[in-house]
Amino acid sequence: METSNTGTMAQGDLTFSPHPNLSDGINHNIVQSEIEGGVFLEQLPPTTVLRIRTQHHDYTAVLLGSRNALISGHPQYCPEPVLVAIAGSTWGGSMLKLRFVGRGMHLEFHHPAYRTPIVTSPIQEIEQCVETQDSLAGALA
Repeated sequence: METSNTGTMAQGDLTFSPHPNLSDGINHNIVQSEIEGGVFLEQLPPTTVLRIRTQHHDYTAVLLGSRNALISGHPQYCPEPVLVAIAGSTWGGSMLKLRFVGRGMHLEFHHPAYRTPIVTSPIQEIEQCVETQDSLAGALA
């Protein structure tokens, strides 16, 4: 399996302008997420495999389109791949950057067996993996 670092996958060369109705702290977090790097899920094709290393666990997410993914890597919530809806990433509070997986942020996803979202420890690294069709078929089975 080959991997490529997606730390620079934040797309576009747009310069961020602080929003006048948001606090300095929120504007800072938005800029920091662009500096630290990450990926918008809608910019990746279905069957993309992401390895997401957080402070405490290593997750594998097979993207299925839209917000849906098969995710595994947590001994309690997803020891085996489970179909979830990825909401996005937070800075540890209630503000969510939709459908974005960002380094230094907390991944938030909706698990079918839990009423409240699962929020991970801070993301340390994100890698896009090049998987063979056989390994993807096994993950999707």
